[in-house]
Amino acid sequence: MNKIAVAGVGYVGLVTGVCLAEKGQQVTCVDTDSQKISQLNQGTPTIYEPGLQALLHKNIAANRLTFTTMAKEAYIDADVIFICVGTPEQADGSANLNYVYQVATTIAQYAKENALIVIKSTVPIGTNEKLKEFFRAMGLGFEVASNPEFLAQGSAIRDTLAGHRIVLGVESERAERLLKSVYAAFEQPFVVTDLASAEMVKYAANDFLALKISFVNDIANLCERVGANIEDVTKGIGYDPRIGNQFLRAGIGYGGSCFPKDTKALHWLAEEEGYILRTVKAAIDVNEKQKYKLLQLAKQEIDTFRGKKVAVLGLTFKPETDDLRESPALPNIQMLLAEGAEIRAYDPEGMERARVVLGDGIRFVNSAKEALEQAEICFIFTDWAEMKALTPNDFITGMRRPLIFDGRNCFDMDVMRAVPEIRYVSIGRPKTGVARCADMIL
Repeated sequence: MNKIAVAGVGYVGLVTGVCLAEKGQQVTCVDTDSQKISQLNQGTPTIYEPGLQALLHKNIAANRLTFTTMAKEAYIDADVIFICVGTPEQADGSANLNYVYQVATTIAQYAKENALIVIKSTVPIGTNEKLKEFFRAMGLGFEVASNPEFLAQGSAIRDTLAGHRIVLGVESERAERLLKSVYAAFEQPFVVTDLASAEMVKYAANDFLALKISFVNDIANLCERVGANIEDVTKGIGYDPRIGNQFLRAGIGYGGSCFPKDTKALHWLAEEEGYILRTVKAAIDVNEKQKYKLLQLAKQEIDTFRGKKVAVLGLTFKPETDDLRESPALPNIQMLLAEGAEIRAYDPEGMERARVVLGDGIRFVNSAKEALEQAEICFIFTDWAEMKALTPNDFITGMRRPLIFDGRNCFDMDVMRAVPEIRYVSIGRPKTGVARCADMIL
């Protein structure tokens, strides 16, 4: 068993700490946010993530997991210190590393001489080398390693405990042995690289997935023009093992804390090196336009939103998370409000955070069906299971005259086609029902 310190109890830090404790390591998580630390010590997660609360309770009770605001307490005996703080996007697309260096400054004060410092945060290529220089300038010889995370919100526990690989960017056999001992119980293949390659793996993985999403959305937009069905197209190409069937769902684009930030950061880094990543730039451009696709489709059917009763289903950027960061729902809602729509919104986990962002301009309700009551228009921004479980009858009985704009292709086309009372518009698929103009909706 190793003594582990995890710096930062945000999304990555909390999941990392809990999962390392679950695999038998002695873990102390440290953060400057005393409210979060107090909440976590009481066994209450600060984020929504399936399976997290049970593991949090279990490992606190087993005395393998503690939380503190005291950096000295966390670092002084730690064999390995994982840096898991945010690296937010700056105005030019580059990553802000202030939090990384703030943590490093504190580590320098308290960590023992042979502690291994591991960056798990997503950082630009070359950051680990710069961190080594940072410590050297202070007369310290800490060894630094890179260990990027590959978890996805909504499946983060599974992704960590049963992932496809563990990437270790190291410079010595000692660092490799130590990190392999930390992850010995995870039973995942190790990919051992140099520091820069490990940093690049993270960006390349996320940017490739973003590329797949933007490519499929681009093809979906063309499908609408030529009369093809994107779901038939993706099924046809997904059987090809060279392509695979994951990340081939058309919709209104990617969001969250990773893909938008990481595509822009890698594009910025390439430009700094005098190179243009044209494919990544294309993914960014397509995604920026795609998040407004649903409103564009709606404006082909509706003259004005002023005074219209609008149901919004889904606020988070994806299901099974409470994260609103870069969610396509938010700018669309703000545009609807600016055009005079009266909005009732529902999300199973995102409404508390949405109240902070959107204020009192919309009415938050307790269920999807309640949001539909007397609505003239429905927008679906997130494909929660609760939304996908709605039936045509739910729309017919709840709404005045159902006009649905589905940004996540939640419903079977054959089912919707069989209900002529519903006008159903989705992404990259034929529209169903009868087209109508604004005065016909009332």
